[in-house]
Amino acid sequence: MSLRRSLGRASVTCYRALVDLSAKSFGALAGGAFASFGNGSTIDLPVRLKGERYISIGEGVYVGAGSWLQVLGDSHSEPALVIGDGTEISGSCVLSAAASVRLGRRVLLARNVYVADHSHAFENPAEAVLDQGITEVRPVEIGDGAWLGQNVVVTPGVHIGRGAVIGANSVVRDDVPDYAVAVGAPARVVRQVAGEPEPTP
Repeated sequence: MSLRRSLGRASVTCYRALVDLSAKSFGALAGGAFASFGNGSTIDLPVRLKGERYISIGEGVYVGAGSWLQVLGDSHSEPALVIGDGTEISGSCVLSAAASVRLGRRVLLARNVYVADHSHAFENPAEAVLDQGITEVRPVEIGDGAWLGQNVVVTPGVHIGRGAVIGANSVVRDDVPDYAVAVGAPARVVRQVAGEPEPTP
């Protein structure tokens, strides 16, 4: 093995160790700021956070770099953004809750997924959209084991079922049943996954 290859492998190994250490250190130090922060969960930096005291992160959760986790408002009686055990969120994802966004266990989000339980108001042409607040606040839920492909957008009031698969670049405006495959903008169910798994004991 050449010296160059050995140095290259050592450099990559060190880089991975530093990134992992940074993510775990952030979780260990900042975890107390959240409503809950489960064991073995990591958040890769940089991350944008707002309303973290109303965000509940389960055990073994991974949040990729460049993601944005936010809860709007300051009067929630319970966590408004809940991320279930074992969920993996690739980088540059946005999860935004004004009332309730809930991801089940072992949900997989590809890069650039956007999930929000609200929309921006824009009816007043004399005012910047940024200054018009939010509207259409309705809870969003994503079931256990679902997979959302790259660039998926989930709009307010949507329920995505257990084990559902949402194709890349889809805009989900209506509920998707358990174990269904939905694609398109707006997303439409194109098939059901054959058979349902046996329940876990």
